[in-house]
Amino acid sequence: MNTPINATANANLFSRLFDNLDDPARLAIETADGKRISYGDLIGRSGQIANLLVARGVKIGDRVAVQVEKSVQNLILYLAVVRAGAIYLPLNTAYTLNELTYFITDAEPSLVVCDPAKADGIRAIAQKVNAKVETLDASGNGSLTDAADREKSEFTTVQRANDDLAAILYTSGTTGRSKGAMLSHDNLASNSLTLVDYWRFTDKDVLIHALPIYHTHGLFVASNVTLFARASMIFLPKLDPEQIIKLMPRATALMGVPTFYTRLLRSPNLTKEATSHMRLFVSGSAPLLADTHREWSARTGHAVLERYGMTETNMNTSNPYDGERVPGAVGFPLPGVSARVVDPETGKPLKADEIGMIEVKGPNVFKGYWRMPEKTKSEFRDDGFFITGDLGKIDAKGYVHIVGRGKDLVISGGFNVYPKEIESEIDAIDGVVESAVIGVPHADFGEGVTAVVVPQKGATLDEAAILRALDGRLAKFKMPKRVLFEDDLPRNTMGKVQKNILRDKYKDLYKK
Repeated sequence: MNTPINATANANLFSRLFDNLDDPARLAIETADGKRISYGDLIGRSGQIANLLVARGVKIGDRVAVQVEKSVQNLILYLAVVRAGAIYLPLNTAYTLNELTYFITDAEPSLVVCDPAKADGIRAIAQKVNAKVETLDASGNGSLTDAADREKSEFTTVQRANDDLAAILYTSGTTGRSKGAMLSHDNLASNSLTLVDYWRFTDKDVLIHALPIYHTHGLFVASNVTLFARASMIFLPKLDPEQIIKLMPRATALMGVPTFYTRLLRSPNLTKEATSHMRLFVSGSAPLLADTHREWSARTGHAVLERYGMTETNMNTSNPYDGERVPGAVGFPLPGVSARVVDPETGKPLKADEIGMIEVKGPNVFKGYWRMPEKTKSEFRDDGFFITGDLGKIDAKGYVHIVGRGKDLVISGGFNVYPKEIESEIDAIDGVVESAVIGVPHADFGEGVTAVVVPQKGATLDEAAILRALDGRLAKFKMPKRVLFEDDLPRNTMGKVQKNILRDKYKDLYKK
């Protein structure tokens, strides 16, 4: 199915999604309140919005920045932007006006679409780059849809080539300023088609879609895979564990972040019977604890399928559909994707089970960082491999394991300490929910290995108990100098632990 598009065809992602539609009446989306949207509806409505974009002066290659709540109209806006030959720029709904100033002035969109409540503040920012502003609220209403209602639904999809840009997604920017990852039509289409095959999606599938759509996982993986397969999705505004469980008898697949699975496991209604109609549970965007993986299997009879992707690359690896899904591993490189582990300093390839920097290459890998040619150049090897910034290993069976971000590596007393190894030991201690290991400035060691632990409610854990449990299980240089306790770990909206916040909070811990 994943074949290169021929040179004469339109490589526009929209064309690749919809040009060969056999049944426009086929159901594409069902909303939480029961509205049903067909594939033909998506084509017609995206045509209206594409016509409006052109009327508002959006030209081929222009950026359209979007910060609105999840709705079907928001998803159709994405399709319309791509269809019109413009570049879709989704922005996290949690970003403040101060943060938005950077993104908008950096990307210089010709149009910004925002929630009506933020319109005044965003207009002031948009004026700096001469961008127009339209509104769209959580119900899918606003000046954008009001104006689109008056446009015709016929629209000739703009001709695009494989390498033309379809989207720019800004990285989360935990260190330094956020970078705009430029993703082409072929980056998105090729990766989605690969996943349709690898995860066995067909037109019989029904996906429970509860992810946000300003991020790779919810927008490109969940939505594009569903549409390419001619499947349908039940479109939920956000994570609601009880609602998801009630929908499972009508659905076949769920894509989520680890938080989805830990929250679902808290419900007594999650049973093998409740999940019996489901065939696939996918997790990504942050590591799934091995204990969560095992508990899910025990409770439901299903093994969660973990995969590994990035804003810059879409999906790189996946545990197999058939075959062992290894807890703590993110599976094999996807077809067409190459992955290797190298020495971070020399770039020399490492042997099986040796920890180093993960590098990837394939049609999924982005075209570079927006207006950052030097940064782009520094992140690619001469042979085309992208340096992910993730530390990991490939085991003897070929499974890829992520042990942490390169910036999370702790160097204590001249020794490299990989946080994941220590976190796995701490997480296995009775009474521990999860942990995060960070490096904190230390006069003697450079960085002191420091563990932040979230205990179970009612657990009688203290620092001494954790250190006793680790004694003899870790080399002395890996042992935490301090164990601290928190009710929760700070996370971003995709569930990733924000270790930079912990490092900042405890930066003076070892000062005398």
